[in-house]
Amino acid sequence: MTKVCDSANSSTRRQIIFGAAAAFGALALKPSNLSAAVADELSHAAESIHMEPVFNASPARIYEALTVTAQFDKVSKLSAAMKSGMAPATKPTQISPVAGGPFSLFGGYITGRNIELVPAKRIVQAWRPGSWTPGVYSIVKFELVAQDSGTKIIFDHTGFPQGTGEHLAEGWHDNYWNPLVLFLATPA
Repeated sequence: MTKVCDSANSSTRRQIIFGAAAAFGALALKPSNLSAAVADELSHAAESIHMEPVFNASPARIYEALTVTAQFDKVSKLSAAMKSGMAPATKPTQISPVAGGPFSLFGGYITGRNIELVPAKRIVQAWRPGSWTPGVYSIVKFELVAQDSGTKIIFDHTGFPQGTGEHLAEGWHDNYWNPLVLFLATPA
């Protein structure tokens, strides 16, 4: 009888070992299947814009030009969009001075929220033009870095609809950087 019990116990041990190995094997396969599913969901073709324009003004002056309503209104009036009539002049520029506050630029064509405002250092915004599908926002980040007697803006724009990158990049030059140079050339 003892032999039968040992044999039964051996069989049971083998079944347990096999079952455990199969379970661990299944667990080991799950993450790779999950990883494969996650990899399929990642976009490797997402566009982004990175620019590093340099301006002949202090970080504090650049920050104010981009965040103070009256100053940015003057910048926007020098923009290609406003000069051409492309952006409607129906709404005045409005920029909340607090993180979480809304902004409306270029006659209400560009709207969003200030996510992070660090005076003379950083501006991060949820940003969108009126032509995009409602609820679609991108993220723009202006990092202000003192450079010699001026400021370099380390600018990144991400999360915008695919295929719009080239148009947006041109817009940053025509409606932000070029008018900002003109605005800064005038006495404060």
